[in-house]
This record gives sequence, structure tokens and C-alpha cells, in this order.
Amino acid sequence: MKRNDMDPLSLPGGAERGSDGAALPEQGGQRVLTPERWLVRKLLDTVGSPPIALTLWDGQPLEPEPADPVARVRVRDRRAFYRLLRHPDLHFGDDYAAGRIQVEGDLVAFLTTVDRYRQARNGYGGGRPGLTARLHRARHNTLEGSQHNVHHHYDLGNDFYALWLDEEMVYTCAYFPHWEASLEEAQRAKMDHVARKLQLSPGDTVVEAGCGWGSLARHFAREYGCHVRAFNLSSEQIAYARERAEQEGLSDRIEYVQDDYRNVTGTYDAFVSVGMLEHVGTDHYRDLGEVIDRTLTDNGRALVHSIGRNRPMGPMNPWIERRIFPGAYPPALSEMTEIFEPMAFSIQDVENLRLHYDRTLQHWLERFGRSEEAVRDRFGDSFLRAWRLYLSGSIAAFRAGTLQLFQLVFTRPTDNDLPLTRDYLYGGGGG
Repeated sequence: MKRNDMDPLSLPGGAERGSDGAALPEQGGQRVLTPERWLVRKLLDTVGSPPIALTLWDGQPLEPEPADPVARVRVRDRRAFYRLLRHPDLHFGDDYAAGRIQVEGDLVAFLTTVDRYRQARNGYGGGRPGLTARLHRARHNTLEGSQHNVHHHYDLGNDFYALWLDEEMVYTCAYFPHWEASLEEAQRAKMDHVARKLQLSPGDTVVEAGCGWGSLARHFAREYGCHVRAFNLSSEQIAYARERAEQEGLSDRIEYVQDDYRNVTGTYDAFVSVGMLEHVGTDHYRDLGEVIDRTLTDNGRALVHSIGRNRPMGPMNPWIERRIFPGAYPPALSEMTEIFEPMAFSIQDVENLRLHYDRTLQHWLERFGRSEEAVRDRFGDSFLRAWRLYLSGSIAAFRAGTLQLFQLVFTRPTDNDLPLTRDYLYGGGGG
């Protein structure tokens, strides 16, 4: 097959147009196709040729087929272009943050379209992870490594997160009882949803692994009369959580411990982990299972809430892992079983809240957008663009089905005191 048959851009009848509407130069009746413009087509092909426009530093657009693109990507210089070719999953984020790549149009729609087209081309759940695994190795979640990873993301300053989280500072997926619920309503509903799944009662003892700013522990103590021990490695989050508990008169029912989940001691009626498993790493799932096994009473209940994926995928997006969430890994359900099976736990309930996380992130991105001036003043333009990309890309991943949000409830196999139906999950509020 001749090149003319393979590449419609080289055909005289399909001549590419410049920004002024004129056809690009031709030689011998055929349009000149520079190496960069040929590589653009190859780059787009790797993600399934989505309907996006890409304009190079010379100002001449390469329109997609079909026309009417979702967004236009402008690559400002050759260095950014060749970095993008070499490792797109890393360098797109870096150069977008630096301003060397710009996206004109709806950033979420652009990222969602790329995700969907890439999935359709490579198979849902993603393609083979070999190249990404060779180019990038995730940071480990050893005792020392976990401390560093947590500090990188969570110790940016409580005032930064307060700009765009809800009033309780909940940094995990909310639960929307109806689409128009506010973020505050949805986060309270999520905490009640978790409490009902754990069947909490006044006087129950609860241990929480990875407590963030302490909202779930405060909710359990205040609304359900529980006594909670909550573990976290972030010094800023622990300081905030202790101060809030003191202000609300809950210090006698909550102990916030700045330590690793592997050092949890004691026995409890309930174990809960919301949004921490992503930072544990599959190599340590058995360690987590052993912690739960030694701390849970014979009739105790446990819940793990985690971002996940449709199947095992190897390292996550290297830009997210390196720049935003070091050490992060969203597991497939099959990988999560390493927590439960070695300890013979019985999984009692599995729920996927993917669309709830999409909605949660929409609220966060909107609030972040209203706070851009404050973020820029403190951290600069590159940080602002990086976090805008992170939040937008997260929405896209949940919307396109690349990411899931799993909640799993499990007990010891001999526990027969279980409700016969799921009605208890959708009943009233606090205990």
C-alpha cells in the first residue's frame, strides 16, 4: 500500500489547512508532511485517534477527523513535543503545569474523551502495563516510605485544603442521596452510610486506619456514641483533628494517634479504613489483613473504602504518582482479596460508588476554581495548573470508568448476626 493510501493527510484532496484557512504548502501536487506532523498522527493513534485538535508551535493546526473537536491542545515548543512523544503519561502533566502545553476548551471533557478512546483502543481497564512499568516505578510504602509519601500530599497546609473541601474537611468520596445534595449533605450521608454498614451502636469501640482530618471519628463519636482510636501519619492533619475534637467536646471519646496503621494495638468492635488503601501498596495487603485480624473482636465488623480499577494494571498514571500522590496504587477487587482471604474473613457487602466520586470531584473542582487566586498567590501558577489537571483528570477517570470506588464490608466467618436484607443501609440517621 502506498503512503497516499494510508495517510489521508498526504492526499491533495484532503489538504490540511493553516490557521488562516489556507492550505499548507505543497510540492509536486502533494502537501509537505513534516516529521513532527507525521508523529502527531502517530501520537493520536496511540490513544485511539480521539476528536481533538492539536496545534504545534508554528501556529498551524492539525484538525482531527472528524472535525468539530472536543478541545484544542497547543504544544508551545519542540522540546515539549518530543517529551510528550517519549513519555506522554508523565510529560503531558509536567508540561501542562509549566504552561508549555495548553488545552483550549473544557479540560474535563478533553481528558474524559482521551480516556474513553484509549480504553476502546486498548481494552477496557487499560492496555498492557509493560511500558509504563519499565519507565516508572512507584515509590514504596515501607514505614519510612509511607511517612514521606503522606507528607508530600497531605502536609501542604490545612488552609489549602480548607479552600475547597467541605466544612468537615472530608477528603474522600461523598454519598449523594440525591443529585442536588450539597457537598456538606453528601459527606454527612457518606459517614452515616459507613456507620450503618458497620452497624454501630453507642459504646462500640472503633479503630480507624488513615483518618485524614478526623471527620469520620468525630461523626462516629458525636452521632453514634462510639469510642474511636484514629491513626494517621500526617502531622498537620492530626493537629487539626485534635483541635476540632477539643472544640467540640469529643476528646474523651476520640484518640488521634500519629502513627502507621501497622502499629495499631488493642481490640475493637469495628475496623474502618476510608481512603487509605490506595496508599498501602499490594505488597502490604497481607500486613493490613493481619492488623485487622489481631484487632477485631470475634463478632466485629470491618469496612474498607478505596479507589480501585477494573483489573490489575501495574503502576498508576506516573504523573499522578510522582507529582501528586507518591506511592499510590488503586487496586482491582481481585487484588484486594489478599487482605481478606489469608485471614479467612467473609466478605458481606460490596458496593461501587464510582458515580458518587465523579459528583464529589465536580464539587471540589468548582470550589477550587473559585479559590484559584488564593492558590496562585501561595503556590504559584505551576502548582495551580497541576492541581487543576489532577482534579479534572480524576473526574475524567471516574466518568470514563477507568477508576472505581469500592466499599467492602467483611466479618469473621462465624458471625451469623447479620441482617437478612439491605434495608438497614438506607434507614434513618444516627444511632
